[in-house]
Amino acid sequence: MTAPKSWVAGANDPATDFPLPNLPYGVFSVDGDEPRCGVAIGGCVLDLAALEAAGILAAGGEDPVFELPFLNEFMELGPAAWARVRSRLTALLSEGAKERRRVEPHVVAMERAQLHLPFVVAGYTDFYSGRHHAQNVGEILRGAPDLPPNWLHLPIGYNGRASTVVVSGTAVRRPLGQTLPPDAIAPVFGPTRRLDFELELGAVVGTGSDMGTPVTVAEAEAMIFGYVLLNDWSARDIQAWEYQPLGPFQAKAFATTVSPWIVPAAALAPFRTTGQPRGVAPLPYLVEPGPLHHDVVLEVTLRPAGAARATTVTRTNARELSFSAPQQLAHHAIGGCAMQTGDLLGSGTISGPEAGGRGSMLERSWGGRDPLTLETGETRAFLEDGDTVTLTGWARGDGFRIGFGACEGTILPAPDFSV
Repeated sequence: MTAPKSWVAGANDPATDFPLPNLPYGVFSVDGDEPRCGVAIGGCVLDLAALEAAGILAAGGEDPVFELPFLNEFMELGPAAWARVRSRLTALLSEGAKERRRVEPHVVAMERAQLHLPFVVAGYTDFYSGRHHAQNVGEILRGAPDLPPNWLHLPIGYNGRASTVVVSGTAVRRPLGQTLPPDAIAPVFGPTRRLDFELELGAVVGTGSDMGTPVTVAEAEAMIFGYVLLNDWSARDIQAWEYQPLGPFQAKAFATTVSPWIVPAAALAPFRTTGQPRGVAPLPYLVEPGPLHHDVVLEVTLRPAGAARATTVTRTNARELSFSAPQQLAHHAIGGCAMQTGDLLGSGTISGPEAGGRGSMLERSWGGRDPLTLETGETRAFLEDGDTVTLTGWARGDGFRIGFGACEGTILPAPDFSV
């Protein structure tokens, strides 16, 4: 697959995340004006609200949907509207477009744009669908890589906090909580000492389902509007003390960072592939109609405060997952849970089979036993204050790539709190 050409500056650069076949959706503002919806193309943002107001683009009939500071109203329109708008935008932005002169005034240089959280997060569920990650965690924490008995049969997940999902560039404050020090018999209170990142993909639900009504995997695939990079920050020592018997709570409730652009499912469709085999046939309701994973390269860099450059600490691929996002969504709804526009599904940490592909510091430092030495000389077992973690990802085509932009956060010191 080769990329069609666009007249927009930078869109034909093989290194851009945002060529014409991508057209990811986001929310932006310029010079403090009202946030509205846009599409990234090359080194620019196309103002969808302005196109709507000028009568160049109509997504929802007579009702505008792009003047809002979130994409939920557009997502609710469903797959037919998504396809219609994508086709129209492709025509408007293609090289030789007849309406170029009408569209050009509504193209904004990316460096002028402030990016915002692109959708209202209705609910957040984090899954645990990376086999290598699950086995590594078992080895680190329990001394055995054995998977839980249910892991091979269903996408394990837990409900997280939608209220602390933030857009890339938002600083993350080190959380406070209870931990149980080694050999102690009672917990202590204070900042986490084992702050970690988790490399994930997030699926954004575009259309919902009714309470009490299951959906098939094929129906679930059609419900997914697009994908974001996702960093599910984790406090490992807080988690170790609190998670039994009900699972993660405060250790993962303090922040989840997503990239600012939602890459449409249609843009990633040409890069579908199979995931990691489980060796167990799924129950019928989880059978996929075809390959539903994606061949997306994923990287994580870490830059300490004041360091001259960042160090790549992880490189892996989204095809290392063993359950796809449509399977996760179908499983989520099978018991009757109502899914909503704006629900966010985290894939679970994505790790590869080798050390350089491990998607968390817990794995990269093997529980703190083997600290990493960064290219700038610092060592890290877990994250320290001032560290900046950046996730990037892309699917590779013939002379182009479909990227997400950066998913980045910098660690701030814990709040000054005493009782």
